[in-house]
Amino acid sequence: MTEIALFGTSADPPTVGHQTILHWLSQHYDLVVVWASDNPFKQHQTSLKDRTEMLRLAIADINPIQNKINLHPELSDRRTLVTVNKAREIWGKEAESSLVIGSDILQQITSWYRIEELLKLVKVLVVPRLGYSIRQQSLESLAQIGGKCAIATLNAPKVSSSTYRLQKDRSLITPAVNNYILQNNLYNETLEAG
Repeated sequence: MTEIALFGTSADPPTVGHQTILHWLSQHYDLVVVWASDNPFKQHQTSLKDRTEMLRLAIADINPIQNKINLHPELSDRRTLVTVNKAREIWGKEAESSLVIGSDILQQITSWYRIEELLKLVKVLVVPRLGYSIRQQSLESLAQIGGKCAIATLNAPKVSSSTYRLQKDRSLITPAVNNYILQNNLYNETLEAG
């Protein structure tokens, strides 16, 4: 049975932390499906089109297993249930899918749109993030509504898109993403500022 990791992210912008997660997923799943999405709980700084392109650039820099990591912008939707149903149309209902979320999302997932229906279709893989503990109570709440949950054995770097936006620390992003940001004047960055 094909095991698929479904990883939607705001990617505003994608960071080296996203790359670390994607690389780890590619070592543990047959296929890693990734897309940029609009998160209804966030205000995005750039367009979905720009975030998708930056994510494509970040994926292209991952070696050596990038052929297992596939960008699928057509899966992007504000509602994860819609995305998962689109994925099931592409890869079939027989594939075993795990929805990848950061530990920062764990507390809010139980309030997602039609969450019980979603949890019948996917397992949940929680990626630990520094500063966001994985509370047993949150795991139990998820289990009570039918969630099957695993925790990734990954120490993701303490890197976030919001830290980049606030500090403009270019070490948090790849050179290709940095060039895209500068060329498109995103995040109040310009070629002159570079």
